[in-house]
Amino acid sequence: MDVRNAGIKVSEKTVTQDVRAIGAGETGAVSQSYVRSLPSFFIIGPPRTGTSWLHEVLSGSTVLPHPTKETRFFDRYFHRGIQWYLDHFPASNGSRQPVGEVAPTYFASDEARERIAHLIPNSKVVCIFRNPVERVLSLYRLKRAYAMLPWSFEEAIIRDPELLQSASYVANFVAWQRALGARQVLATVFDDLQDDPQSYVDALADFIGIPRFTIAASLVRRVNDSASMTLPRSYYRTRGATVIAEWCKARRLDRIVAAVKNSRFRKLFLGGGPRFTELPQDAALKLWELFRPEVKALEVMLNRDLSAWKPSQSAMAAAAGQIKTSAVPES
Repeated sequence: MDVRNAGIKVSEKTVTQDVRAIGAGETGAVSQSYVRSLPSFFIIGPPRTGTSWLHEVLSGSTVLPHPTKETRFFDRYFHRGIQWYLDHFPASNGSRQPVGEVAPTYFASDEARERIAHLIPNSKVVCIFRNPVERVLSLYRLKRAYAMLPWSFEEAIIRDPELLQSASYVANFVAWQRALGARQVLATVFDDLQDDPQSYVDALADFIGIPRFTIAASLVRRVNDSASMTLPRSYYRTRGATVIAEWCKARRLDRIVAAVKNSRFRKLFLGGGPRFTELPQDAALKLWELFRPEVKALEVMLNRDLSAWKPSQSAMAAAAGQIKTSAVPES
């Protein structure tokens, strides 16, 4: 598959640089042994749509990166080469389980889309659409909790492009379809994951080509719930820890990051600060109106009623600072 004919924008220079980055040589031919080892599916979110939970659920039936869930290879670390990427996956030990990656940051990344279409044109991609207001608020809370940004929500919407870019559902979904083919890109809705996790995972298993399995009762729980997150005790301490963690991940020191995250030292860097304040009613109203056209377009594209995402003004006031909780995770 030639990315220049895939309905996506990519320059000849970009393709050449990418090929050289993975060590494929001047001809643009990628080693077939590498191609066979690359993922056959990606769950690309966007962020805060149950991806951490799905990573945990699928880990027993597929080969996924470990201990780090998100390698960020196709959007941030592509220059480090394919071997760097493959080192994130545990040895299969002869297992025929498919290889995949749960990578929510790829959803709105032109670079990730172009590179995946170029290297793995037969891969399958799963998108998960969630009420954009709930999702953006959840993503904002996550970023504040990890000191990825210091601003109020109103300022973050203006200054952090990811918050709105990742909410451009229809444009990004169509771009993925054009890059890989409509049959290789699946649209799903987070509400279905909330309402019936087993049926959702059954449909997902059918799409990525693995046998159906029963979700363990212990996994039907909430993970990384942004509603329970707080601001960090010290922004600068948490910010420093986040930067160091990213530095370690880029150098394949993932186990060090995982060990600290799962230890008592986690409390030194995460949480401990005040709870998030409620979003003012006028700001909530503006947010609902901002996303209303996107929701309408998504309704048409999916041929599905999403009226629950477009509440009345009285419902908006009630939902402004209290996001619905459920038994399944957001991240």
